[in-house]
Amino acid sequence: MHASKTMETWVGLFVAAGLIALFFLAMQVSNLAELHTAEGSYKISAHFENVGGLKVRSPVSVAGVKIGRVSNIGFDSQTYEAVVEMTIAPEYINLPVDTSASILTAGLLGEQYIGLTPGASDDYLKNGDELELTQSAIVLEQVISRFLFNKAEGNGGKTSQEGGAE
Repeated sequence: MHASKTMETWVGLFVAAGLIALFFLAMQVSNLAELHTAEGSYKISAHFENVGGLKVRSPVSVAGVKIGRVSNIGFDSQTYEAVVEMTIAPEYINLPVDTSASILTAGLLGEQYIGLTPGASDDYLKNGDELELTQSAIVLEQVISRFLFNKAEGNGGKTSQEGGAE
């Protein structure tokens, strides 16, 4: 009887440790562990025609190095475009004002993130600045439908050169 209670206690502790490990793993995968913003970080924004599957807390990177996160995604009713607000870490205060932003995809079907390409200006971005040069997300379904439509249109009708007199 005593060995049974000891075994049940050890199994319970093992299950509890497993659940705690799964919780921490889920926090790391979902990026919820990095919710705090560093002191001195600054916000910049950009307008995009289409943000695709971009989400709040998606990474913002330069040359593959994560420098910030998407903090808000909204809609501008004047221009009918999406407005993406990004929080940039304070150690990256030297981004030129002519930096461009693109919505990219990690891998073929991976998560979307914002890739920044620094320009050559001597002036740097400050809190509240807006990026002027943007490239919207490429939606895979739209690319495939355009390809198929063009392919069907190209093979379906004969041109005047193909249907000429014999």
